[in-house]
Amino acid sequence: MSTKVFIDGSAGTTGLQIFERISKRGDIELLTIDEDKRKDAEARREMINSSDVTFLCLPDAAAIEAASLAGDKVRIIDASTAHRTNPAWDYGFPELSAEHRANIAKSKRVANPGCYASGFISLVYPLVKAGVLPEDYPLTAHAVSGYSGGGKKMIAQLESEEKSKEMYSPRQYALAQSHKHLPEMQKVCGLKHKPMFNPIVDDYYAGMVVSVPLVTRALAKNYTPADIHEILSAHYEGQRFVKVMELGGGETLPDGFLAANTLAGTNDMQLFVFGNDEQILLCSRLDNLGKGASGAAIQNMNIMLGLDETTGLV
Repeated sequence: MSTKVFIDGSAGTTGLQIFERISKRGDIELLTIDEDKRKDAEARREMINSSDVTFLCLPDAAAIEAASLAGDKVRIIDASTAHRTNPAWDYGFPELSAEHRANIAKSKRVANPGCYASGFISLVYPLVKAGVLPEDYPLTAHAVSGYSGGGKKMIAQLESEEKSKEMYSPRQYALAQSHKHLPEMQKVCGLKHKPMFNPIVDDYYAGMVVSVPLVTRALAKNYTPADIHEILSAHYEGQRFVKVMELGGGETLPDGFLAANTLAGTNDMQLFVFGNDEQILLCSRLDNLGKGASGAAIQNMNIMLGLDETTGLV
């Protein structure tokens, strides 16, 4: 028997990616709404409650409205920022802990993580839990992403033949330190303070690297890169989509460069540990549209339905 799935907001980048990834699956029946009723609350209510699973690929206010239309039987996966710090919703990053995975499996309301947040949390959460990072450590995160993370408007701008010369360059943004992913980065990792966050968008389509530097003299003890690598490796042992790579990158980086678009088109995430006994650099590489958005949403759906989490993703 097919699972009925509705994508509310299927015209956006994440919605289109979810549609593309599940439309060929024989176990999914996609419910579609007439184009002229996409913003009709009653038509959407009917579609949402006719589904087994609804994905919300909407702006925050619209996602909150859509969630209010859903009855108790339908399972909701929200790809917006709206519910990521809401304690009534389960956070959709199953690799973080057995508890996260179990909560997702039985959940009716899952908040899909943000792309930058996924990279940051993948590195920081295990180290806070292991006692390496105190909850008040002054964390900084630097990140570079492809322009697809900016949605349809930015994609159109960056793919226009008339784009300005500045758009050929990496561009920093969210300079006022109010990026929408900061609250979940802080809450999920159990931090007392928000990290300093430096996101950069560049002139390529998809993929990202999130980097977190650690200064060992500011830690409780002098951890080495090997120590940190061992802790991360143990934390993610046996996970299909999150892999801790060889210490220092090894053969993964034959030229010594860590490219941000290597995992585009996949649901994989690679974690790296670089540096020396004084300064350690942690990096998380993923596809902002895959493990950072639509791929993660489908993985969460698979877990909620009791399926192999890799279904439709490899």
